[in-house]
Parts: sequence; C-alpha cells; structure tokens
Amino acid sequence: MIRKSLTTLLLCLALAFSQARAQDKIPEIDPQLKLALQEAVTQADSFADRFDAEVWLMSKSQPLARYIKDPQKRMHVLKAVHREATLAGLRPEIVLAVIQIESAFDPYAVSRVGAQGMMQVMPFWKNEIGRPDDNLIDMDTNLRYGCTILKHYIGKAKGNLANALAYYNGSYGRHTYSSKVLDAWATRWR
Repeated sequence: MIRKSLTTLLLCLALAFSQARAQDKIPEIDPQLKLALQEAVTQADSFADRFDAEVWLMSKSQPLARYIKDPQKRMHVLKAVHREATLAGLRPEIVLAVIQIESAFDPYAVSRVGAQGMMQVMPFWKNEIGRPDDNLIDMDTNLRYGCTILKHYIGKAKGNLANALAYYNGSYGRHTYSSKVLDAWATRWR
C-alpha cells in the first residue's frame, strides 16, 4: 500500500515537472552541470586508511544519532556521505550540514516543489542527463547527484560557500538558507 502510494506520488510529480518544463517554469539547464552529473558514475573508496575511517565515523556518529537512531544505519549513511562527498571533491561535513537542513536525513523526503531524497534533488535532472530510471529516493543515487550539483555551484560561486549554497537551494541573492547550513556545519558537523 505504501509503495503504491509512493509510486503514485512520484508519477504525479513527474507529470507536474514535464508540464512545468513545457510551460518554461523550470530554468534553463547549465550544460556544465549536466556534464558533471553525467560523468559522476564511478565510486571510489574515500578513506586513506582504517584509522582515518574510524576516527571520522565515530566523531560524526554522535551528532547523527539525533536523526538516525540505529547505529548500523548511521554508519551506512556516514560511509555513503563520506564516499560521495570525497568523490565530488567536497568536505563531507558540509554535505552533512546540507542534508540536515534539506531533509533532516530523511531519504524519503519530497519537498512541496518535488525535490527528492536526503539532498532534495530535483527530478528533472534525471531526464536532462539521460538517466530517467534513476531513483532519487535511493540514498547513493541521491548523494551522487546532490554532491555533484553542490560541487558545480561551488565552482560557479568561485569558492564562496554561502553563494554556492544559495545557488544549490535556488535562493541566490538571499543567504537565509546558506546561513542555516553554515550554522549547522559550525555547530554540529565541523
């Protein structure tokens, strides 16, 4: 029953996005970002050694316990975040802060505008890069897209993290969202 409801919701969202695209309500696609998403298809082990892994995972497990109670699930999420952030060339702690603000670590989150998953990725990206069957509710897929998009915007903002976060959130010119993420990073993840 839940799966059927989720499938129905996702179909409705897909239809709404195709209608919005037809009505020019979805912004023009940045070709460099599209290319970056297309190229982000390989995985890499992100820790230099076991000691680094243990230190990082244990230091981030405690603050994440507020959102994910099960220790095994917490470790799974932390490893995935570290892997995808590192692959994209991001600090994993910034990605943790983005996820905290975007979805409070809910992999099934869907925003009122249709952004999906922990990093709240807009579904139109799947069609733009020729991967319409990708599942943005899948944590690994969502992290791959979200980290790639965030890295692109950091480059576009010439390293200015506040501006990059505003681009990511679609609120460029305002820094309310950026301030929330940077505050979460400073108080919980750094």
